[in-house]
Amino acid sequence: MYLASALIHHGVIPCSPINPSVGMTIDCLEFYCIACQRCPNFSIQAFMKTLCDLQGKCFHSYLSRQLLIALDLYLLICTQVRSLVQEAIGRSAIDWNLKHACPACLYTLDVEPQLKFSLLYTMDGNDSLKRVLKRVPNEEHAEDLVSRNNPQSSELLTSQSIVDYRYLTREYVDSFTDALNPQVDLFNDDDEDNNPCAGQWKNMKDDKTKWMWGVFDESGIFMAVCRHSFTLIIADMVQSGERAKYPLAVVSRLLDTFGHNLGGGYNIGCRFKTTLSRSSLGPHARTLNHTSLVGAFHGHAHRRLCQLDHLTTYVTGLGLEDLKGYEQTFSKSNALAPATRYASVFHRCQAILGYFEHNDEFEIYHNLTTFLYNNYKQALDILYDGQTELGVTDKSELEVWLENERAYLLSHAHEPEQETLQMEYWQKLVNLSASKKELDGTAWSLTTPGSSFGQADISMTVRLKTARRHALENYKKDLKIIHDLEMKLGVDKHWQPEDIEWQNAGWLVANRKYQLALDTLEGLIVARIFELSKMNRAGTGYKMQKHISKALQVQSAAIRTALNRYNLTARALSSPHPALKWEDVVEYAFLADFELLRDARKDISQRLWATPSGRHAMDLYFKMCHAREEIKCLNVEIRHVATYLQDERHYLEECEILLHTLHPGLAHQVQILRNMHGRFLDYHCQRLQDIAGLPGFSRTLLPGQALHNSPGESASSPGDEDGLEDLEEEEDDEQLAEEESHTLQDILEVSGHD
Repeated sequence: MYLASALIHHGVIPCSPINPSVGMTIDCLEFYCIACQRCPNFSIQAFMKTLCDLQGKCFHSYLSRQLLIALDLYLLICTQVRSLVQEAIGRSAIDWNLKHACPACLYTLDVEPQLKFSLLYTMDGNDSLKRVLKRVPNEEHAEDLVSRNNPQSSELLTSQSIVDYRYLTREYVDSFTDALNPQVDLFNDDDEDNNPCAGQWKNMKDDKTKWMWGVFDESGIFMAVCRHSFTLIIADMVQSGERAKYPLAVVSRLLDTFGHNLGGGYNIGCRFKTTLSRSSLGPHARTLNHTSLVGAFHGHAHRRLCQLDHLTTYVTGLGLEDLKGYEQTFSKSNALAPATRYASVFHRCQAILGYFEHNDEFEIYHNLTTFLYNNYKQALDILYDGQTELGVTDKSELEVWLENERAYLLSHAHEPEQETLQMEYWQKLVNLSASKKELDGTAWSLTTPGSSFGQADISMTVRLKTARRHALENYKKDLKIIHDLEMKLGVDKHWQPEDIEWQNAGWLVANRKYQLALDTLEGLIVARIFELSKMNRAGTGYKMQKHISKALQVQSAAIRTALNRYNLTARALSSPHPALKWEDVVEYAFLADFELLRDARKDISQRLWATPSGRHAMDLYFKMCHAREEIKCLNVEIRHVATYLQDERHYLEECEILLHTLHPGLAHQVQILRNMHGRFLDYHCQRLQDIAGLPGFSRTLLPGQALHNSPGESASSPGDEDGLEDLEEEEDDEQLAEEESHTLQDILEVSGHD
């Protein structure tokens, strides 16, 4: 231990605590850590081979293991040093990092305009960062289904663990399994009055994917990021898909930390709203005015009624936020997958947390003011272009149009029960007519058997008898159903084809077939939209593009077939709908285009809100409204950042000066911390000046007064002498422990010689 301690003091991390023969320099380990964060798929084996090439040595697999041991020790030292620094500057609270994750969102001022949402975040799951479960050997070929579905890990227990308030533990997440009320179906399809998408979103059942969970332990991560893409919460998805407990755990932690008026985007936010409301967390969320939203990325996959309530296009207070920041986050973190696939539980968590911490500090923080500048410029451009393009004098009329569309869709959300019974009755009458015809076709014919009546004639008679019995049973069954329906409808005699009731019901059935054909066509078009968006997305490889291209060819054939079926049913209506052309259908990019085709009772094509120009005007109007909201939000966030840059720099400088005499080592670490963000100070100041130079910028860049100035806050003054004395006492204890370890080392060496 004495030798190991001496090596560390000389900048070398040993690979063994006693009599080490191999060591790694701290500079080498630091270089690998930084390189790995910038290129997550840079494996430890590749780095070790690089070192062997530079040193002219032959690579052996045990060298990678030794490097990993030294790396773990180095990262442990860095973690402890970081903890000492956080304690020295008054930021050792367990939730401090989460509460101060984003300066633009969370560094509030004492005097500022009130925004609708105190924090906007978006969350989703990603299955790239899976980890293979290392099963015990005797389970590799287990025949027992139970043991295969609940495999046991062969990994040895370790004392290594990741402690971070933002990284939710398995136990914390599992506690929300009990938060779901077992008496209530959280995804009940009957909730369409409040949730138009109630029956549309269904996760794959576990019995369909249980073999996958037998291969992987952690099946991915579920995380939340703020609107500027700073990491808020991370949770492991363990041997399951995207269950409700993961977003519930995330929302619970965010509500406990940030309180009122949170807005959360989720690709199935409409359905999660129902889940959250029906869980034990529901009353708490309603008290704190939590709002569930749907991001623009998945907007075209939701019902139009759902879009009017949850989509970012129509929700006030969102500005130009599309709530899809997690897409960019996951597109970058996917590169980490090779390093985590076969790692241990600890090393996987270590890699994930280290990656996102580095991403926040060196990527997201660096681009923060660029985000503000680009959004401000985009909002100003929208307002400038929209003023001349929007050809409506009374802009409030556009909001009336939207309400008219909502009222129209609500009135047609469900088929009237009476019409449903009439259609069923009409169909059963058709079935009764068919069964009556079949029964008449099996009528007995009297013949006098001759002398040649044999076994074949007997078999024929039995078949005819059986066929007649079956036909009679079918007829009686259809007749009984008709009697029941006539009681419900109050019909005193069977409808006949010449009756007006028969004709009206037949029209309803034809319309039903039309709606089903339209649903099929709509689903294929939406799938095509998804494939096209993926094909044109940056980072999609050549093989994936070829695969998508083939899928699109298959879809095109299916769309043509569905289009032909739709046109047939459209022409069969009593008031035939115009046929759709292939060129028009493939241009559909939003479900609203399909919703306008759904009403076969009356023509709505001439209503202002249903015309193409009217819909374009509505979209442009609400986009301009959100641009004004975005400018209001950015004016607040810009002052947040400007004030934070000033306060944080002054606070860390004062901490460094205070520690320089009492604890020079910690003062040096505070200087490193100050320089880490200080390197971007000039860049941020320049971008803020660029914002101030935009035509239309109407606020000020002058820093304000921070709302919070408790110890550790950037707006406070360091001066906690008691905390510094505690650090000195801890240092004395560490020196005493080191002396005791030297004594133990001497004893071990003497014992070894004996």
